[in-house]
Amino acid sequence: MALKTESAGTAPVQAASRLKGPRVFLDMDQQELDGAYTQITFAPNQPQILARYASNSAAMRARLGEPRRLAYGSAAMEQLDLYAAPRADAPICVFLHGGAWRAGEAKTHAFAAEMFVGAGVHFAALDFDNVVTTGGDLAPVAHQVRSAVAWVYANAASFGADPRKVYVCGHSSGAHLAGVVLTTDWVRAFGLPANVVRGGMLNSGMYDLQPVRLSARSSYVNFTDNVVEALSPIRHVDRLNCPVLVSHGTLESPEFIRQARDFVAAAKAAGKPVELLAAEGYNHFEILETLANPYGFLGRAALKMMQPKG
Repeated sequence: MALKTESAGTAPVQAASRLKGPRVFLDMDQQELDGAYTQITFAPNQPQILARYASNSAAMRARLGEPRRLAYGSAAMEQLDLYAAPRADAPICVFLHGGAWRAGEAKTHAFAAEMFVGAGVHFAALDFDNVVTTGGDLAPVAHQVRSAVAWVYANAASFGADPRKVYVCGHSSGAHLAGVVLTTDWVRAFGLPANVVRGGMLNSGMYDLQPVRLSARSSYVNFTDNVVEALSPIRHVDRLNCPVLVSHGTLESPEFIRQARDFVAAAKAAGKPVELLAAEGYNHFEILETLANPYGFLGRAALKMMQPKG
């Protein structure tokens, strides 16, 4: 995807030429690969949108009320914010926020809760450790989010949710973690039914960690061979046991677009029910805001998948 800047009445502004370095991944040299996994390269309005996530989440709570804070484990960060729908036996959406695995929190990524609750769906925004606190290790983070979904399934009835209607949704690095959840061997790892999750939404995520390992993100994540193998959802599509929606914005990094398309292709080749959604004119951060609107690109798709009833 070429980038071009033009001014009215002038010729296109050409980027300064640069000697391309050795290829690191596909046709990208190190600088290009690092840029492909640095969001602000393709979304310069990132700071404004992240601030809007937080302010819209706060405004939502002012209208909807504070959530119930529930512990799904014993560690300090192993808690979730539950925004409850006003009816029993409702579906529940478990949301995993992004933040490049090193930032973000449930409180500032909950702006979509009002839409879900209004449609009759519980919304559970997870908190979990980041790689800053785990010393660069993704494995305990993956274990936390899997354990959180297992806890939601086991305890759903206690807060008015239907355990047969657990859905998982994630964005960016949270979409990677949601992909890890969706490719969990629930029977072997937790002694639970294979179909714990009934549907998933993976939005603007990464599903093959090998190219990420080669990028600048390796400066803060310890991408060992075991981590890349175990926590690359594309390598475990055989474990998918529910319909999955995979989305990206057309203004995202071409590498994030490739990640989404390759994951969908692999899942389809394995005979899994997966659909690719491309949001025209949205960048990596703008697309998530459409989840808060029942008529938005992601909001409409989420409610169609969960099929809540009044």
